[in-house]
Amino acid sequence: MPNSGAEMQMTDRVEALRARLGVLGVDGFVVPRGDEHQGEYVPANAERLAWLTGFNGSAGQAIVLATGAAIFIDGRYTLQVRDQVDTEIFTTRHVTDEPADDWIAEHLGQGGKLGYDPWLHTLDGVKRLRKAAEKAGGELVALKENPVDAIWSDRPPPPMEPVVPHPIEYSGEESADKRRRIAESLVSDGQDAVFLSAPDSIAWLLNIRGSDVPRTPFPLSFAILDKDGSVELFVDEAKLGAETRTHLGNSVMISPREALTGVLEKLATSGSRLRIDPATAPSWVFDRFEAEDGAIASAGDPITLPKACKNEAELAGTRTAHRRDAVAVSRFLHWLQATAENGSISEMMASDRFLAFRDQGALFRDLSFDTISGSGPNGAIVHYRVTDETSRMLGPGELYLVDSGAQYLDGTTDITRTVVIGEPSAEARENFTLVLKGHIALATAIFPEGTTGGQLDVLARAALWRAGRDYDHGTGHGVGSYLSVHEGPQRISKRGGDAALMPGMIISNEPGYYKAGAYGIRIENLLVVRPVEVLGGERPMLEFETITLAPIDRRLIDLALLDMGEIEWLDAYHARVRDALMSELSGENLVWLEQATAPL
Repeated sequence: MPNSGAEMQMTDRVEALRARLGVLGVDGFVVPRGDEHQGEYVPANAERLAWLTGFNGSAGQAIVLATGAAIFIDGRYTLQVRDQVDTEIFTTRHVTDEPADDWIAEHLGQGGKLGYDPWLHTLDGVKRLRKAAEKAGGELVALKENPVDAIWSDRPPPPMEPVVPHPIEYSGEESADKRRRIAESLVSDGQDAVFLSAPDSIAWLLNIRGSDVPRTPFPLSFAILDKDGSVELFVDEAKLGAETRTHLGNSVMISPREALTGVLEKLATSGSRLRIDPATAPSWVFDRFEAEDGAIASAGDPITLPKACKNEAELAGTRTAHRRDAVAVSRFLHWLQATAENGSISEMMASDRFLAFRDQGALFRDLSFDTISGSGPNGAIVHYRVTDETSRMLGPGELYLVDSGAQYLDGTTDITRTVVIGEPSAEARENFTLVLKGHIALATAIFPEGTTGGQLDVLARAALWRAGRDYDHGTGHGVGSYLSVHEGPQRISKRGGDAALMPGMIISNEPGYYKAGAYGIRIENLLVVRPVEVLGGERPMLEFETITLAPIDRRLIDLALLDMGEIEWLDAYHARVRDALMSELSGENLVWLEQATAPL
């Protein structure tokens, strides 16, 4: 890789970090892509991994030692990391096939000290790091300062966006009732309080929203919910206006984050039993209780499941949001088909135009993530982010993949469509149809209560597997209600997804296929889990309701590969799309919709 100015700057940063590690008396440091809340979306001042390495994907980790460095990413980012990171400085490794634990054990060395920031790792993560360090004959050391922060001279300040109430017409349940419900579960589990660090849990519990991180309406904070239903919220008071203070009421006490240390230490010696989630809370919190046996109940966040099972108001809101979003999607797809064949549209122009269509809709607040706008070979990069430097023109005969979503006040959307510019090749049509078969198989699944997403994943892959193909990402993720576009515990994946699917959960259906250097294919709709009556059935059963409403490109379908049931499903789906949008579109948009949703 040539030594451009940007790469020299990266070299300087790594060397500055190594110098700081020497001052702190450690031989290495772990740099995760995350903040104190362990979330996917982080504020600018927590983008340490991107600042140090250049990699701006949503998941990853770097380790810098005195004599080497490595960056660990998953299958979504194997192409992106090569474009963004200087591989002469950082060895790139697939986190599943070549995990960080193995690299540490091999490279740390006898007596080596590996430093970490206890605010940026969970207890489970620290245990893995410690085991790897000890395997190398070294030790893991918690640092009181983050050495990246110490050398990041132009680091942005912490976000100070206002915290606002989320209206009851969209939340569907008063905060006091939610607090009472979760507090009752604490009492039944013999716990006195729960420490909350996940921003979406706190936002859901208190019916508040914010804009501290990109694309997701989070107010960053910590909280402790007591078994009596009261809450202590640790947040900068300057972010709370009079309306929000009134909304929170007297049962929510406001404290600065600096007070958290004293509150936790008091709890540790009071005989109270505090519930903490080892998978999401920073290990720093557990360190406050180290000497107090029995003071911690190590258990999952009690809000995760109630938040995932949407109430009727939330479901009604998200259906309305999806219908509104579908209008923007259809206008965009029509515009694309009408203008892209002449070679005048770039990936960046398409992404910007999509945003403009959405921005015209009621209750639109933001995108739910940066739009993936990839044509031809860029579509094969699973989490591709278009920039001025990478933006390609959409060319005739190429596939264009657009994965985008929106944050509306009443719901969160996420949709992927793959369309052809002009006429597709036979190969593209075959692979698109295989992906479509998997999408339909999952959309039409009927399954017993207690079934997990991991058990259903094979349905989406079976057609591809029969053709000797696969995709290296999960099939489905949970989606929030004007919260995060990625939400647990529900997921559909061959590498996980062990939470039972339950009524009210929203989850994506997005199988794909990617041919490196050529094109990418993904078809994504959002689904709601709901009960279904099965004639003669002997146990409670569930099915999916598809709530995303947008045409699937008929030009890319090889009818010979579909059976009659699959054709009937697609025709019925397109009829739903047409019926839902006919009154919202007019003129050429309406003519296009009728053509795009015509029966096969």
